[in-house]
Amino acid sequence: MSKPSRKTIITCAITGAIHTPTMSDALPYRPEDIARQAIDAAEAGAAVLHLHARHPLNGAVSIDPEHFLGFLPTIKASTNAVINLSTGGSLRNTVAQRIAPAKRFSPEMCSLNMGSMNFSMHPLARRYKDWKFDWEEPYLRESDTYIFSNTFRDIGMVAEELGQDHRVKFEHECYDVGHLYNLKFCVDSGMFKAPIFIQFVLGILGGIGADLENLVFMKRTADKLFGDAYQWSVLGAGGGQIPLATAAATMGGHVRVGLEDSLLISRGQLAESNAQQVRKVRQLLESLGHEIATPDEARALLGLKGPEHVAF
Repeated sequence: MSKPSRKTIITCAITGAIHTPTMSDALPYRPEDIARQAIDAAEAGAAVLHLHARHPLNGAVSIDPEHFLGFLPTIKASTNAVINLSTGGSLRNTVAQRIAPAKRFSPEMCSLNMGSMNFSMHPLARRYKDWKFDWEEPYLRESDTYIFSNTFRDIGMVAEELGQDHRVKFEHECYDVGHLYNLKFCVDSGMFKAPIFIQFVLGILGGIGADLENLVFMKRTADKLFGDAYQWSVLGAGGGQIPLATAAATMGGHVRVGLEDSLLISRGQLAESNAQQVRKVRQLLESLGHEIATPDEARALLGLKGPEHVAF
């Protein structure tokens, strides 16, 4: 099985592509707000910052590299945290379009979904009547038609164009157990080399549910497939965020929090910021005797190329 780390990596996912501005005033979409919340999250203890871009005028999901340029240099100049760029971004774009920001900026890490899937947020649209921006309601309601496409050819292209050409390491997002077998095939095919970093994603409509039993099953399956040649973390969507993060740490894994994954700080209470979530999970983990990894310790654990090799 994977070797439990002596240090726990906290990843913070700052804004994402699921939640919309109407849902929380804390959700950042202006570049200066994304930068400020990312820096604050790093200061609170996040070693890795997972970043999406938004249109600065209306908060719509964006994969325009110019929108990433609005915050990446500021974050890099203000913190030593590992920058992890999304290759998911808009669910309605091709993978070639989705990886354009990563190809331009050559970050240390990128997310990479390990299989195609239904990916829907449409039930969220029923919770709101008044919207800040016109795009929000149709974006959510139409998501029941979305297929998040990540074919083996797509994955191979990302492995070559980012992994080989830019030495990017991946946060392999596995939304269901079949994605672990897809990753095993890719590793055996030589696309990815150890140490691999797996993010178990629980609680997204279209993927495996946010239950402790499912986390245990995913971990057991990964142990069978990858032995001790991987590190792992858990992303619990919505109310599953803090409970599953705490469980993951006690099982020897790492954790991910952030407003991309949950807008809450506790049941029924909106978080004030990403940093508030980081502080909460850090306090919980330290109270249980866990040591929190610094960015450089995370780089060593995950085999990253270092911030001096990025292009921003």
